[in-house]
Amino acid sequence: MNFYNPQPHRPVGAKLFCDLTQSWSDVGGGVRTYLLHKRRHILEATPHSHLMIVPGERDEVIAEERAITVTIRSPRVPGSPHYRLMLRNRAVRAALEHYRPDLIECQDAYNLPWAAIAHRTRDPHTTLVAAYMTDFPTVYVERPLSKVLTKPVAGLLARICYGYCGLLYRRFDAVFALGENGGAGKLRSLGIGTVDVVPLGVEVGEFGASLRDSRLREKLGVAAGEPLLVYVGRLDGEKKPDLVVDAFRRLPQSLGARLVLIGEGPLKAEIAALGDDRIVMPGYMTSRSELARWLASADIYVSGMADETFGVSIVEAQASGLPVVGVAAGAMIDRVTDSVGRLGPVGDAAAMAANILDVWNGSRAAMADQARAHALQFSWDSSMEALFGRVYPAAFARRALHKREIPAAAALAA
Repeated sequence: MNFYNPQPHRPVGAKLFCDLTQSWSDVGGGVRTYLLHKRRHILEATPHSHLMIVPGERDEVIAEERAITVTIRSPRVPGSPHYRLMLRNRAVRAALEHYRPDLIECQDAYNLPWAAIAHRTRDPHTTLVAAYMTDFPTVYVERPLSKVLTKPVAGLLARICYGYCGLLYRRFDAVFALGENGGAGKLRSLGIGTVDVVPLGVEVGEFGASLRDSRLREKLGVAAGEPLLVYVGRLDGEKKPDLVVDAFRRLPQSLGARLVLIGEGPLKAEIAALGDDRIVMPGYMTSRSELARWLASADIYVSGMADETFGVSIVEAQASGLPVVGVAAGAMIDRVTDSVGRLGPVGDAAAMAANILDVWNGSRAAMADQARAHALQFSWDSSMEALFGRVYPAAFARRALHKREIPAAAALAA
């Protein structure tokens, strides 16, 4: 693609930070939220500039002073209408060569990191950072393939993918995950070395129990003393809303429970086909205030997702004063203790239903207070402080050391 925009003017000491990602959606998502908060931090709190290279409908460059967005024309991901496959590494490298960022952060582990690595071969000063946003060997290999292959074979293929992660991430100057159980522990076991933990932030001020709306509960047919369960996220196989539905339908009819599934995805039609009028699916909510109202009006947050690397929706629910019922895997282990909810075996709808009843009949008020306190520790300010105050400086230092070691090694060889 052609670039008609000149490079942004960089004051002395100012840098150009680049985010290169496949995981971009125009309607939301954790990576999009993270990148937009990072851009705001760079523009408002630093003298630096920000370049985003993301997939889109067409090739396009939008430059606004210190903020540049390069969109690479990419096809949609089959079965996931809001995401695209950015496979044109040549176009990505052309953008990198034109703007020459000081640091490139990759949020994917597929083809794009190799485009960044190839660029650094030509421009050795470039610092590379990897963000482990998705535990893909488990999410996209082991769990789905174990349903069609034997578990040992699926496990072997997952181990091969983890070996690939080790091969890839050892080439980066810094690697960070979003939580200890959300990926950091696994990456360290691969011999990658220093793996930092940078939790995402949550706008906890937008959420709170004070937003509870009795009229909304009445509209949903929830009587006094009856539980309203809620789930927020994509309605697809990865996020497991079908497990939540299965657990919900195992609850005693006499409980009078209702379930709200907020989001869109391929499983929506399948769930609607059940014809259960106790299940409400209002769709994806673009309004944060509306989402906060629905969360605050519920009683328990339920999720079957086994491989969260952070769990933004979980923290937002906790900020709304909701106990969480989930599964004992991934970042759920970091986010949910017995003081704020219950975790059960992965894929076990019966155990999830039992945990819902345990929370409903337990000390929900105490759990709500603890959940809110837990959520308050996560802020975008603290995330950006960790990123720009710890991870990036360490990455720049490692790159500088590596550049000094190469000439020294060449001199010794001569």
